Amino acid sequence: MVKSPFMISIIIVSWNVAELLAACIESILAGQGDLSLEIIVVDSASSDHTVAMLRDRFPQVKLLAQTENVGFTRGNNIGLAAARGDYLFLLNPDTEIVGSALAVLRDYMDAHPDVGMVGTHTLNSDRVTTQSTRRRFPTPLIGFFESTWLQPYAPKRLLDYYYVVDGASDTAIRDVDWVQGSALLARRKVYEQIGGLDEGFVMYSEELDWCKRAKDAGWRIVYLGTASIVHHGGKSTEQVVARSHIYFQQSKLRYFRKHHGAGIAHMLRAFLLLNYGAQLGIEAAKYALGHKRDLRRERIAAYAQVLRSGLKVT
Repeated sequence: MVKSPFMISIIIVSWNVAELLAACIESILAGQGDLSLEIIVVDSASSDHTVAMLRDRFPQVKLLAQTENVGFTRGNNIGLAAARGDYLFLLNPDTEIVGSALAVLRDYMDAHPDVGMVGTHTLNSDRVTTQSTRRRFPTPLIGFFESTWLQPYAPKRLLDYYYVVDGASDTAIRDVDWVQGSALLARRKVYEQIGGLDEGFVMYSEELDWCKRAKDAGWRIVYLGTASIVHHGGKSTEQVVARSHIYFQQSKLRYFRKHHGAGIAHMLRAFLLLNYGAQLGIEAAKYALGHKRDLRRERIAAYAQVLRSGLKVT
């Protein structure tokens, strides 16, 4: 077996977030230490100065500039196919590595060969508060509550189970079912065994499905609280609010169709469409009453676009 030329390949899919991307790469270089790293940026046809910035400031970065917006999932697969490292690190462009997190990740994976994927302790932009990035696999019941208008009414025990809220410190190390893809390190052997991300998930839930496939293949998934990143969160998706709603819900439906059957997926689809219809009606009423009309107009347009999409089950 030929030894990989790099210890870690870092794959970043970027779209119109040049300055955040630059800060991300600077943090990688600052925390590199003695690690052999390959940094791959898949630029999804950005209209800002991302490509010029990379060529000018970071000539060591392997730039895969696309001629069209290929989406997050396909972009990661393009990067994965080009990567040569022993470990493959999917990293969002709006993140920053904290300290020696890369070495901590490498050392843990080297010491635990049965672990296929790990996620990090993820801080908000204030570098104090923590984002929830560790999960158990969603059951159909969770699907009807999580990220819908019913979530505030969900049984606490149900959501605590899903979000792995059990009193453990955010800096603890623990086995979970899946970790969020803003910072996800995978072993090359896992990628070679189960393949890349499912491109049916244009955006969202692709890491959930990837972890599910890895765990089904016998690999452990671990939340490594001793390795930290900062995640500024959603800076690309803020640019396409309505499409983000559609992609999020269609990906959710695809996951349940794929892993729980078409019946559950179609029931959830009907519920979600009813949910968006009700929300549109509420926003229209508030608009008619003159309450924050700019906000209401934006939400009405977004919800109407979701309803027109039909949230197809793929």
